[in-house]
Amino acid sequence: MVFRVKQLVVYALSPLLLLFSVGQRAYAEDAHASGWSLLNMPQGVTGVSNDIYDLHMTVVWICVWISVVVYGVMFYSMFAHRKSKGYKAANFHESTTVELLWTILPVLILVWVAFPSTKSLIELYDTSEADIDIKVTGYQWKWQYEYLGEGVEFMSELTTSESSIYNETPKTEYYLSEVNEPLVLPVGKKVRFLLTAKDVIHSWWVPDLGVKRDAVPGFINETWAKIDEPGIYRGFCAELCGKGHAFMPVVINALPEAEYETWLADKKVAAAAEREMAKKTFTLEQLMAKGEAAYNRSCASCHMANGEGIPGAFPGLKGSAIALGPVAEHLDVVVNGVSGTAMQAFGGQLSEVDLAAIITYERNAWGNDVGDMVQPLDVLKFKQGQ
Repeated sequence: MVFRVKQLVVYALSPLLLLFSVGQRAYAEDAHASGWSLLNMPQGVTGVSNDIYDLHMTVVWICVWISVVVYGVMFYSMFAHRKSKGYKAANFHESTTVELLWTILPVLILVWVAFPSTKSLIELYDTSEADIDIKVTGYQWKWQYEYLGEGVEFMSELTTSESSIYNETPKTEYYLSEVNEPLVLPVGKKVRFLLTAKDVIHSWWVPDLGVKRDAVPGFINETWAKIDEPGIYRGFCAELCGKGHAFMPVVINALPEAEYETWLADKKVAAAAEREMAKKTFTLEQLMAKGEAAYNRSCASCHMANGEGIPGAFPGLKGSAIALGPVAEHLDVVVNGVSGTAMQAFGGQLSEVDLAAIITYERNAWGNDVGDMVQPLDVLKFKQGQ
């Protein structure tokens, strides 16, 4: 009897539980959410996300009122017609009126919900007439952004330190949701995202934009967003994509159009300067300093900061045949990856400067001390087959 009462209480409270646990607001650095709204799904900062929110709230309140009516009738019947007052259970079935009511009313409700649902879906998949096209490529475990037609592309990687991840140092406010290069977008412009992946299936999810699309190797999926308010908006990979799944956040910095144009112009200048740096010759000390930073950012998640790797999963580089062997073989592994293994091809992910610095660092860190260097020009020639 006690168990049945508990069940009844849970069922009776389920509409309220649904209302207050429909999802936690994603990490958005804005001021339009507070209090109880933090317990609801995010309203977002795009037209599509607002339509989705309105549809969600409509359905939630329909569920709440249906539950109020159903449970209200049930509790009233249990109280007013209880056995202690002398009532006896009636035996009846096949009420035509009841049958019609619980068939017609749900159909009307579904038709009512179908119109805004269809409108939102059509709008969600309409990627035409975009002002900006950005290619988003998922890697284990980072995102690459390419501004098509602008000559600007970069990797966006987690910057939360390993010491923080392993509880050796305090966690920051944006633990596991901070990156070295956020995706910068203009406010008020329609941006089309072309999503793909290089290794496994990822999913690019930013709740405040109302955007969630899978990034599938060998395929291009499309989605879009038009942001209404400047700010920082955060999301994550929503597909279980391997060991580092929790370590590939999405961070978007939405700027007014004028500030965005300034940022884009500066980025183009930086990209040109990066290409010029590929012709420069660096000292061993410079390469080691750059290599340590780039290695910790792009390689340490698998091979570990101490170069010892993860036994049985990712090989160590400390004292390895690759790090101590011929430079050409080391270049081939880093630039082209190793087929059939988790070792990715970094030739398209990192600049020639970073690749040269990482290889030099791996050959001279952790006691390897080979003593040789790889210059950016060596990497460029290797890519060109020279």
